[in-house]
Amino acid sequence: MSVSSMDLLSDADSEEDELCSLDWFHFTLSRHAAEALLLSNGLDGSYLLRKSHDGPNLYALSVRAKDSVKHFQIERTECSIKFGFSEFRSLKDFISHFANQPLLGSETGTLIVLKCPYPRKVEEPSIYESVRVHTAMKTGCTENDLVSQAPSLGTKEGYLTKQGGRVKSWKTRWFILHRNELKYFKDKMSSEPIKTLDLTECTGVQFDYSQERINCFCLVFPERTYYMCTKTGVEADEWIKLIRWKLVICDSGDEGSLSQLMHAILLSLYLCLECQQKVSTGWIISSSW
Repeated sequence: MSVSSMDLLSDADSEEDELCSLDWFHFTLSRHAAEALLLSNGLDGSYLLRKSHDGPNLYALSVRAKDSVKHFQIERTECSIKFGFSEFRSLKDFISHFANQPLLGSETGTLIVLKCPYPRKVEEPSIYESVRVHTAMKTGCTENDLVSQAPSLGTKEGYLTKQGGRVKSWKTRWFILHRNELKYFKDKMSSEPIKTLDLTECTGVQFDYSQERINCFCLVFPERTYYMCTKTGVEADEWIKLIRWKLVICDSGDEGSLSQLMHAILLSLYLCLECQQKVSTGWIISSSW
């Protein structure tokens, strides 16, 4: 191995160590977990850096923008770090760039100021709840019936121009996509949505060419088809892909299992309340169901 090659490897190892010591680098944190962290505990403009699952030299910058989280890709080569329109010769230069609170703009036209990094370690108390009631139902279920479930966040927000229902005029509205809901507001500053669309009832989303507008797509519901358009085709494609992905996730759910789960939860709550009443009256609980 040549001396120059050894120098490059040494520099890469040094920068890798420096990256691991960065308190807002979250290693292999998933996209879903990053969104959950930033939405539940971050502020507008909070961000974190994590490894991307799309390639060995790719990273992702996850940024909270009000009620959604946007993800930007970062590429690391042997001699530089590429982010947006900038290229940094060293990790130190890259980090210094963030210290100056850079401004980012996406396809949606939303401007985001990167205000504060979200740390990998957050102070937390060592306090635990005491168990007062602990029982189990004999339902005949096995470990094979224990299925982990969680709704995907997959957030996105931005202005879309939407066609009205009764009056077929077009108005610009602020849209927020969160979990299985698509809400639209009069503008970005409005706190109450005009309407909330339940995507579990949506039967399809696709580009639409029936309207006299470009970059138009539609969401098909049993009672109505909603038409929206964006400024660019890339932006419309992003909305379609993310909503379509959510529809696939919704369709993959087992309605029968969900019904059984809800029944078991309600029965468990009833039994726990009954147990608590017996405890409060001095009964000793020794039986199981």
